[in-house]
Amino acid sequence: MSTPTSHITPKDRLHSLDALRGFDMFWITGGGYLITVLAQYTHVGWLKALAGQMEHVEWAGFHFEDLIFPLFMFISGVAIPFAIISKKEKNVPKKELARKVVKRGLTLVVLGWIYNGVFSNGFENPRFASVLGQIGLAYLFTSLIVIYSSSFKSRLYWLGSILVGYGIIQLLIPVPGIGAGVLTPEGCINGYIDRAILPGHLHGEVFDPEGLLCIISAIAITLMGSVAGHFLRDKTTHDNQKIKTLLIIGASAIVVALALNTFYPIIKKCWTTPFNLLAGGISFILMAVFYWIIDVKGWRKWAFFFRVIGMNSIFIYLLYDLVNVGSITNYVLGWTVLWGNFGTIVHITGSILLVWSLLYYMYKKGIFLRV
Repeated sequence: MSTPTSHITPKDRLHSLDALRGFDMFWITGGGYLITVLAQYTHVGWLKALAGQMEHVEWAGFHFEDLIFPLFMFISGVAIPFAIISKKEKNVPKKELARKVVKRGLTLVVLGWIYNGVFSNGFENPRFASVLGQIGLAYLFTSLIVIYSSSFKSRLYWLGSILVGYGIIQLLIPVPGIGAGVLTPEGCINGYIDRAILPGHLHGEVFDPEGLLCIISAIAITLMGSVAGHFLRDKTTHDNQKIKTLLIIGASAIVVALALNTFYPIIKKCWTTPFNLLAGGISFILMAVFYWIIDVKGWRKWAFFFRVIGMNSIFIYLLYDLVNVGSITNYVLGWTVLWGNFGTIVHITGSILLVWSLLYYMYKKGIFLRV
């Protein structure tokens, strides 16, 4: 990882992209838990329904919680055309661009090992798969596709090939002793390949949700983000047309995902193609809404809270692993336990605000952790 450095926010930076990234990260830094506790305290019906979305589905199906990871990957894809295509247009050598994205991707893989404690189960039983590793490798291969593709259309071919090819692999290639298209933890081909090739401990025992095939599938949603970034970067297209395009793509992807779900289930843990399309479709729509509100209409003040989080997303992710935020919060706000359930709400809110205050300090000082 590179050391923290000062960066001046570019004038053409998409404020909506930072805000959406911060909105996404907010839910894993206490936002989801806050909703759950509020629902328990108030017994309000719509809060209870929302709280039910703040946990992953066991296997097949989809909750809001299942969107958080792929949305982050989608957002990383949106940024790729802004970071890479502009340099290609300035005739920066492709090898130089490739070297930088390989370095960044592999750095995220290493950070994922650190975050997981790769050897925490002993040197004979490591876990190499990780969330950060999946993000890093998907970013790496998506960036290489963007760097070496001759046109936007060729990137679409890559995207279509991954989505279709992944579906063929999951539905038609038989797992020895089980058969083809058996999408269970034990029966899906993802688990079979992970058990055969991926060394050490698997998160799901018989499969790993960040395993080898899942990484290939995750490239697709990062590519979807790069498609959104392509349209948002196009200076020849009116903003209203950009928004309309993103909304149409998003809605179409959702419809296709739901149609496929009738025979090919939406499953996050093995990243099925319908899951990719559903998560990608929702991400397109969220990107369009945030872009319209923040960058087109200029309504930015409400989003500042999320932007502060979004501009230091890697730091905030690592912070919760490397620092016992809960103990620090207990030291400052532990007395709120005297207030019962309401005290728990105050405690969680205080924890979020304490971390946000640190991020705000870093924001004001121009300190942004990059890899």
